[in-house]
This record gives sequence, C-alpha cells and structure tokens, in this order.
Amino acid sequence: MRILMIGDIFGRPGRKAVRENLSSIKQELKLDMIIANGENASGGNGITPATANELFDYGIDVLTMGNHVWDKKEILGHIQKEPRIIRPANYPPGTPGRGYGIFNINGVNVGVINLSGLVYLLNLDCPFRTVEQILNEINDLTNIIIVDFHAEATSEKIALGWYLDGKVTAVAGTHTHVQTADERILPGGTAYITDLGMTGPLNSIIGVKIDIALKKFITQMPVRFESADGPFQFNAVVIEVDEDTGSAVSINRVFNIEY
Repeated sequence: MRILMIGDIFGRPGRKAVRENLSSIKQELKLDMIIANGENASGGNGITPATANELFDYGIDVLTMGNHVWDKKEILGHIQKEPRIIRPANYPPGTPGRGYGIFNINGVNVGVINLSGLVYLLNLDCPFRTVEQILNEINDLTNIIIVDFHAEATSEKIALGWYLDGKVTAVAGTHTHVQTADERILPGGTAYITDLGMTGPLNSIIGVKIDIALKKFITQMPVRFESADGPFQFNAVVIEVDEDTGSAVSINRVFNIEY
C-alpha cells in the first residue's frame, strides 16, 4: 500500500496546487490513500464545509487538522457529521468531532490519528498519553496506523516519533509549513519526518503575503494576514507500507513547484 501525506494546504493557492497536481501524482506514484492537513485550507486559517468538500472532490481521502481547526465557525456542526475530517485527539472530552478514524481502503483498514503538540501551542491533554489510549482501542482493528502530529517544536515531534516507533506505521509532523529533510524509517519500522511542509504560495512567509508578515515582525503591531498569490509549492511524502506487518517500507519526500 502506498499512502501520500500532504503538508498544510494553505488557502486558495494550496487548493489550486492540489487541484493541478494531485491527479497526476496519484497516477505516477500509484497511490492507494491520500491524507492531507487542511487546517489552513480556507483563507489561510480554518476550514469550511465547502472547502473540505472541494478537497475531497480532488481525491483526498482524509483531512487532518490542528490549532486552527475552529477558526471557521461553520465547521463546528459539520465536523460532527463528517468522519473524514479528523481534529487533534488530545482536545478535552466533549469537544466536537473525532480525534481518529478507521478507513477501509481497497479492503484494508487504515487508522489515522491527529494530535496537537503542547510546546508553544494550546494547553491540551498530553499527546503521548492520548495516543496510547487510542492505540489500545484500535490495535485489534488495524496494524496500519498513520499519525499527523501538529506541533511547533522539532524536539517534541522527534520525541513522539521515537515514542511510537514500532507501534505505528508513520509519524509525520505538520504546522511549521517548512518541509524538513530528515525523512527516515526508524529502527522499529515507523516512517518519520519532522514536518511535511506546506502546499500553498511559494513566494510567501509560510503562506502569508510577504509585506504583511514583514510589517508584523518589524512593528509588532496587529495585522490581518492574507494568503499570498503567485507560484505555488506542493509538499508531501509518500509512504510505502507492508500490509501484513503494518511497518513502513520506505518514505520519500515530494516537493513540486509550479510557476
């Protein structure tokens, strides 16, 4: 089985990158499943039902989220009804939506878990303890388990990768919008990368118009972030999985630029 994980889709340019690239990438790489982080898909922060459905129509199977999951109020009711949208599992009990899901792909069950880091982010429940509880619930249902760890600190992401080595198929970081070059298979068979990167505007500051982001850094005054225009990048990894063992066979980065 070959699974593609797409880095944070940022606004309209990110959706355009998916629309114009995903079909050919799926055919070229012979993909079975596509997972994408969609927490920035609508205007650069949050997601709406219409945007989520647009991305599903392009061929994405599951959307994971992060700290911007609630930025668009329209998602609050929709996330309860749409099992293909997964928000961080370590939000407190009673939070709308689901923190993980089991998806049947060509007759094979695949588990997808979304977690949020704590360092420089929200004060949520412990992601390490949360994922252990989830694994106890789903280990009898599937041995292919993909984790999107939406976190700021590289040390926290690496720590979770080692913590879950041999317990899950893959741990991929999201949130920082800059693709890292540390993809590898850990000794226990878990594919790992610190950050998938971003699918969105190339000439930007992590997706935002350069002049607006610079004004924020220089003046420290509040600004209204806007998605940049122009050429875009498509960041992802493709993970090849041994369906019998659930271990990762390979992990390779995808970095496409279109001007």
